[in-house]
Amino acid sequence: MQLTPYIIFKGNCEEALNFYAGALGGAIGQINRYGDIPGGDTHGQDPKWIMHTHFTVNGNVLFMASDGPGDSNDSGMVSLSLNFPDQASIQNVFSKLSEGGTATMPLQDTFWGATFGMLKDKYGIKWMLNYEKSKSQ
Repeated sequence: MQLTPYIIFKGNCEEALNFYAGALGGAIGQINRYGDIPGGDTHGQDPKWIMHTHFTVNGNVLFMASDGPGDSNDSGMVSLSLNFPDQASIQNVFSKLSEGGTATMPLQDTFWGATFGMLKDKYGIKWMLNYEKSKSQ
């Protein structure tokens, strides 16, 4: 079994995924837009909005995303957690994901032997970043 987070945006999915591609070095998969639905029924959504896509980083990080209807962008209930192999990587990604967002817990050494930080990006997505130093030393 594999857990694949699915993030629903409110009209800015493509912009957010391009931001994540720059911050994480990932790639956006095939984009299916509401305007691509056969028969022209966009289900009341903007035809340019993304109906479905996926995002990958290094082949081992995957999430799916779309632009959803109405008030569906309730991202406050989910945090995405990333684990890093080294100190430089976590600092670089934390800095990039924080651009335009809010660091809710700056990167810091923790009592459990990790460097850890939390942020809410400019799209309202919550991230937890972790580098377990004890495992890599």
